[in-house]
Amino acid sequence: MVVTKNDLKSWVLDALRALGGSGRIAQIARHIWDHHEKELKASGDIFYTWQYAMRWAGQELQKERKLSKGGKNWTWFLTP
Repeated sequence: MVVTKNDLKSWVLDALRALGGSGRIAQIARHIWDHHEKELKASGDIFYTWQYAMRWAGQELQKERKLSKGGKNWTWFLTP
């Protein structure tokens, strides 16, 4: 499987659900790594940029009103 930026969008949402609806970037990245390490390692160049792409995914999800960002530690929140 070659990972795409769109995969990261769904993985961010999955991570936030698993984290109870909110999480900081490091928590989200850790969850993605813990659950998708093999796919990331096998996906070519995105392996070297996936954390940047994860932030892009968060921005796109915010535009889609599926999450919001804020708080002291730039916590990401699922939008109800």
